[in-house]
Amino acid sequence: KLILLDSLLQEIMNPGIFQPGLAALPTSTVELSIRCENLADTDILSKSDPVCVLFIKGKANNWLEFGRTERISDTLSPSWHKKFVMDYKFEERQLLKFAIYDVDSESSRLDSHDFLGSTEVSLGEIVAVQSKGFSKKLIGKGGMLHVISEELLGNKETVTFNFCAKNLDKKDFFGKSDPYLEISRSTECNQYVIVHRTEVVKSNLNPQWKQIKLEVRTLCNGDYHRDLKFSVYDWDMGGGHDYIGSFHTTLNRLKSGRNSENIYECIEEEKQKKKGAKYKNSGTVILNDISIEAVPSFLDYIQGGTQVNFTVAVDFTGSNGNPKNPSSLHYQDPTGRPNQYVTAITSVGEIIQDYDSDKMFPALGFGARIPPTGEVSHEFFLNLSTESPFCQGIDGLLSAYYNSLYNVQLYGPTNFSPVINHVAQFASAYESDPSNYFVLLIITDGIITDLEETKRSIIKASKLPLSIIIVGVGEEDFSAMDALDSDDRLLSCGGLVAARDIVQFVELRKFLQGGGWSKELLARAVLAEIPAQLSGWMKLKSFQPRK
Repeated sequence: KLILLDSLLQEIMNPGIFQPGLAALPTSTVELSIRCENLADTDILSKSDPVCVLFIKGKANNWLEFGRTERISDTLSPSWHKKFVMDYKFEERQLLKFAIYDVDSESSRLDSHDFLGSTEVSLGEIVAVQSKGFSKKLIGKGGMLHVISEELLGNKETVTFNFCAKNLDKKDFFGKSDPYLEISRSTECNQYVIVHRTEVVKSNLNPQWKQIKLEVRTLCNGDYHRDLKFSVYDWDMGGGHDYIGSFHTTLNRLKSGRNSENIYECIEEEKQKKKGAKYKNSGTVILNDISIEAVPSFLDYIQGGTQVNFTVAVDFTGSNGNPKNPSSLHYQDPTGRPNQYVTAITSVGEIIQDYDSDKMFPALGFGARIPPTGEVSHEFFLNLSTESPFCQGIDGLLSAYYNSLYNVQLYGPTNFSPVINHVAQFASAYESDPSNYFVLLIITDGIITDLEETKRSIIKASKLPLSIIIVGVGEEDFSAMDALDSDDRLLSCGGLVAARDIVQFVELRKFLQGGGWSKELLARAVLAEIPAQLSGWMKLKSFQPRK
């Protein structure tokens, strides 16, 4: 029934997979690794906390946000381990802008943070010099941007391993070292790009780091003989982390597991030069265990017959403003100009419509007083039918939206949990059946009332075949929504912890700059995490794709 075209094309047409008899699009999937040097210091008592934001120039000649790296605290020369992965299209000139910000709060708004610098470049320029890496000065407050690109090959394996260290050098004058481990892979240009950074183990010369789980494609791009560099540092609060030492290995060597071959001397090269034969090492790093497994892909499950079912839920709460007022997100403009909800419904609806073969999907509303009695409802059929919530394509969805807008009273409070529980009830029927997966798409202004109850509903639903996409409209600070999108750690509430991450949050305004919007980038943002979330649920339940 449902075909997620972007994800399928990435898997079917991946240039790393040779498939005789098929046609391939002239694209390659490339990974961009980013680092900077000599950034401006905008913090008074410490160094900057930089984040790199990547923008792509849209068809309306506007810059649309593609993604962000993680924030690195207290450094003017950051190397981010989060990569940008995108399709390189030889026949198109794909213009990119890299912007660096000093992020000192949890706000997702870029204008809340200090701008450090930016530079513009085409993806073709970066790819053309991938053998030596691309460098360009930042315009703004100074600094240098370095980008290394690499074409990604097809590999479905995941590696899980665990390391500890013994007798590391003591770097702190008044205490023991606070060690962490960085893993980097070599590139064609004889440089190393970071692929993982562990947590810091405080005041310990014999640390045991947490288990690490990476795609083999991320670790070594499927090349078991690719040189890997493991570096140990002593964390420092001021950002001047002390280098303890490093060693080199390969996945081919690591895969043999815990043995004498996988006990590594950690060498500090300068110290070794000074001490000569007297120097032994700066500690040892030991591989405790390792496992490598082939993980079925999203496409494997779709080809095995798994159906993906979308439900749309629209926010009709009073915080959106009086629909008669031009400042309202639900404003009924007499000129026919679409309000932000119509824009969101149309753009997201077009995405969903492309993927749904019968173009029929259920739609809900919440947070309004509904006819005939005016009772407050937190889950009503958008078409106000008492029998069926299904809408026929975008026209049916917009017709249902306008029908509700003209016949309900915007009210409140803004409760997400009822619509989540509504879809979760249907998903629970397939808890032991891999044939169906559900996606709830919530369009909202972001003013959420039942945050704790919503967290509990999401945590409960994390054990079901369900993903939740929240599209934020308007100009609110969506920090509460970011709290639900647990990219860094699993969502928790009152001692309960989610089984997996099932929420993806997208701000519509990032795709509406300059009077236009990019369907391709919005589709990528809206659907980005569904393949991994579906595969993650299948793995959680030990379901294999049907042959």
